[in-house]
Amino acid sequence: MNSRVKAWLRERAGRLCAAVSVLLAAVCITAALPGRAMASDYRLGYSTEPSNNDYIFTTKSPRGNVGKSMNISFRVRATDEDMNNLQVSLAETGDFQQIEERGEGDYMVDYYPFEILETTFVPKNVGNVKKGNVKSVSISARVRRDALQGYYSIPILLEWDGGGSDIDYVNVWISTSSDTSQDEEEDLKEGNYFVIGENQATPRGVYPNVVNFGVNFRNKRETTAQDVTIHMGLSEDDTKFPFEINEGNYDRTYARVANGETVTASYSMAIRKDSYTGYYPIPFTITFRLSSEGDLHTEEGTFYVHVTSKDKEDDLRDFDANDRTRARLIVDSYYTIPEEVYAGDEFELVLNMKNASSDVPASNILFNLESEKVSDSAVFTTESGTSSLVVNSLSPGQTTEVRAKFTARAGVDQRSYGITVKEKYDSPEFKNAEESIVVDIPVKQYARLSTSNIDVMPDSITVGGESNVMFGINNTGKVILYNVTVSFAGDSIRPVDSYVGNIKPGETGNVDAMLMGTAATMDDGIIPITISYEDENGNACEPVTREMTLFVTEEMPQEWDVPVDGEAVMEEEPSFWDRYKFVILGGGGLCLAAAAVFAIRLRKKKKASGEEEEIEDEDI
Repeated sequence: MNSRVKAWLRERAGRLCAAVSVLLAAVCITAALPGRAMASDYRLGYSTEPSNNDYIFTTKSPRGNVGKSMNISFRVRATDEDMNNLQVSLAETGDFQQIEERGEGDYMVDYYPFEILETTFVPKNVGNVKKGNVKSVSISARVRRDALQGYYSIPILLEWDGGGSDIDYVNVWISTSSDTSQDEEEDLKEGNYFVIGENQATPRGVYPNVVNFGVNFRNKRETTAQDVTIHMGLSEDDTKFPFEINEGNYDRTYARVANGETVTASYSMAIRKDSYTGYYPIPFTITFRLSSEGDLHTEEGTFYVHVTSKDKEDDLRDFDANDRTRARLIVDSYYTIPEEVYAGDEFELVLNMKNASSDVPASNILFNLESEKVSDSAVFTTESGTSSLVVNSLSPGQTTEVRAKFTARAGVDQRSYGITVKEKYDSPEFKNAEESIVVDIPVKQYARLSTSNIDVMPDSITVGGESNVMFGINNTGKVILYNVTVSFAGDSIRPVDSYVGNIKPGETGNVDAMLMGTAATMDDGIIPITISYEDENGNACEPVTREMTLFVTEEMPQEWDVPVDGEAVMEEEPSFWDRYKFVILGGGGLCLAAAAVFAIRLRKKKKASGEEEEIEDEDI
């Protein structure tokens, strides 16, 4: 065993004995003080700042959460010799063991914060670290679920070729909350991680020579960036990219870039024949992780190079927005998913953005989508509160699709509302150009109605009889119900349609219909009622159904009573008139005829006697 490791083990054993002695003394004192519990802190003596480290140093304590894997990141400096084939691992230790009183006895309790797994103490190969150089290292461990919150001084074992070895310490913070991920999010909110082109002059090249240059990328944050990839943006356009594209990939990758560390991405580029004299912005995209198992983050930046080649036909003059050409970005088309947007529902807006310029490209395009406001509140909202979309570039005539999800506010009126597309982009002659375009999104409201009590008078009729049905239809929504019609249909009644007309929001339409019975009810007397209406475009909407009860019975003919128990029921004796009306009427008629004959005979007799008197007078 290496002499350094042996010395370290002797030192730790001495510290452990001293700690046990102090602990036993505390137990004795506590035993003499009834009513007080022994103060036990698993961190006492083990959380001092590791200022005596020989090789390991950190600028920020790694953070972890109970029950989750964490990364212990630090930097190793080869102080006095080369560290070839460096192996780094968690050191097996008894520093976190304490004797505690549990019940009636004392027990050895281990507060080591990490789970002891098969891979916990397996060394990680870091490679070679030259004398005086620094290398970032990260090892993983899973935090125990029963670990207590606080700082822990974790021993790290370093071993390298030639028998070199040492144990240094890294302070880590273990939390019972989820603040580790929150810290990472806060780090990202503070801005970009990398500074591009710091402390270096603009590279310059002259056609047809090859330009050899490097671009510096400095990690300005306290957290080490891992799995770093630097991607140079290429273009086939001579006005945007002055170099020949001779390689299939210009990416530069780095395992780690520590806090304050600067890496240089080197390039050797041939200048294009058709390039023009001037400055060219070269876009770079940087992807990285904040931990070996973290999400992939992306940053973008620009680095300028100067090329001396042929002159442009019209040199640029002093800046004048009216003189500079820039791309024209328009909304070529748009639609929503679903096609109809209803208040209170979520939808996705799909915009087809087009560079309508014939020869001017656009780059570094930022689209901000802002909703129209009603009563100082946005009609369309997103979960994040903002909707910003980025497109790297659009060549002349090129179209790209951008999407954003919104939720339409529930209480708005049914009409169209605007979403403003604010554009900010670069053109070769015009930087940070800004434009705004408004697209209208029709928002519909669901039709809603209710009905009052249905009055049926009477609720039982005979075949051929009629019943009056009355009730009200209340428009409880925010849209007009057009051409409201109420239909009654059933096996026992004649179908009837009652037209109510248009019902405005908050108003009531009244139904007053007469139903005629056509057949006797053979069921429970339920009569279906269908309320149909149309929207503002004349399209039929989903009908609403209700029910009423109406019984229809057969009309019973009048019949004589039937015999009861085999005995005949005596007929009711007719009245005097019923018995003698024909005799009385007949006798009256005969009397009238006899009186008429007697009167005629009497008149004739008087006439005859008068004639005889006249004859006698003449004779005299």
